[in-house]
Amino acid sequence: MKPCRECKKEISEQAVSCPHCGAPRPAKEKWDGWGFEYKSKSTFRGLPLLHIAFKYRPTGAPVVAKGILAVGQFACGVVTVSQFGVGLISISQFTMAGYALAQFAVGYAIIAQIGLYIHAGRGQMVRNILGLIGLM
Repeated sequence: MKPCRECKKEISEQAVSCPHCGAPRPAKEKWDGWGFEYKSKSTFRGLPLLHIAFKYRPTGAPVVAKGILAVGQFACGVVTVSQFGVGLISISQFTMAGYALAQFAVGYAIIAQIGLYIHAGRGQMVRNILGLIGLM
């Protein structure tokens, strides 16, 4: 038995929530949300080489993976693998990238089901941005 970090009443160490105050994971001294997150200790220009985030903060806000290689539901990095991504190279469901492989994409060169590109694009409904605004 340990004290709950919020209400200080005794609870089981395996408790998912405090039966007295409802605090999530009450036996942990510090709790910063649901899910999984990993950041490599190695960095390049302040960004971790690898950041994996499939996590939500206690407020319900999702954690964005930010790194050279960013993996998660939401990701921003040089290379991203995500559901929603922004990056130089991106494999995502929805993305804005220089080079993208996605279901929905906007980028310089893309392979997508639906997308807008500047230089090259392949896919089901893929169009050149410059052609759409009459510059080509």
